[in-house]
Amino acid sequence: MTLQYTQAQREYIHLAQEFGDRYLSPEIIKKYDQEGDCPVSLFKPAIKMGLHMLEIPKEYGGAGLSYEDSALVFEKIAEYDAGYALTLITSFVALRCVMLAGTEEQTREFARIIEDGKFAAFTMSEADAGSDAGSVKATAVRHGDEYILNGNKAFATNGGIADIFIGIFRTSDNGNHGLSAFMIDRHSPGIWVGKHEDKMGLRLSNTVPLGFKNVHVPAKNLLGKEGRGINIALNSLNLSRAYVSTLTVGIMQRALSEAAKYANERQQFNQPIAQFESVQNMLADMATAVETSRLLVNNTMKMMDNNLSVRQEGAMTKLFVTDTAQKVTSDAVQILGGYGYTRAYPVEKLMRDVKGFQILEGTNEIQRMTIAREVSKNYLD
Repeated sequence: MTLQYTQAQREYIHLAQEFGDRYLSPEIIKKYDQEGDCPVSLFKPAIKMGLHMLEIPKEYGGAGLSYEDSALVFEKIAEYDAGYALTLITSFVALRCVMLAGTEEQTREFARIIEDGKFAAFTMSEADAGSDAGSVKATAVRHGDEYILNGNKAFATNGGIADIFIGIFRTSDNGNHGLSAFMIDRHSPGIWVGKHEDKMGLRLSNTVPLGFKNVHVPAKNLLGKEGRGINIALNSLNLSRAYVSTLTVGIMQRALSEAAKYANERQQFNQPIAQFESVQNMLADMATAVETSRLLVNNTMKMMDNNLSVRQEGAMTKLFVTDTAQKVTSDAVQILGGYGYTRAYPVEKLMRDVKGFQILEGTNEIQRMTIAREVSKNYLD
């Protein structure tokens, strides 16, 4: 059942591991987890290595890796820190919106910014508009050859470090169909960037509120047509849910490794606790969960590589993997006992990080709604 990697894939994973060992030491990750900071300087080696361009097609300056191959790289990086990997992935997710709905000129402009080592962000959520996208209140009003943006956004991943945003704003009162997507220069007058959120986990991922007050955006920066914003957002979420699942597998693998190592070293009653049946059962279940999740993610990535819709499969993957990971990381803490509950070991951090993935990119309650709707369609007359 274990994934059979190609030689190239094994080399990608090895390079990612070399990178993590060199630049993402436990001491560095612990420092920034405790501080809750996301310094841009920490990502310079990744940018130099081209990790921010893996999935971007070669014609736009990227490495052109398949989703399947890039997922293996980011899974490995997530073993070191999922927030770090999420920062790199977010820029591509934003670019993907442009690739799907924008013009060739827009795509090249956006890709050039990322290639230059800058970050991108996607912003749609608001204080009163999370799962319910139709509640978005931030507006974009056409005025000549410009749109004027007003309103506030919440929980913008990369928002505080990005040079360019993809933003979803309301251009009409037509519910979900009144939303439109725009490319926005972060340095435009009238944009306010709030304080980095003091999050429970994924603390090396920058998350901020954003404010827009009479921000002028050229009409040419509209992606596609007015009213297509919800479609662009949903396509973006399909992609990002698959990558969130990838990062979650990395977290689970790290939790399993830490728990197994500790269980073999920790002595109780004159023997390693790994010899106790209760611990063996937990390790067996954890290992099974990791491999099952990895296979599920791999299948979803292959579907996307073949341009197949993953609306249902992506939701299933995100739901199963992130819920399963909560159990895996909790069991890792349990195996380490009192030490697992302290910051002396990384397993408590892994448990905190996983919780974020059950919420962002659409809560798991929303994933269940999506799956149920897609399943119901199969039984309509």
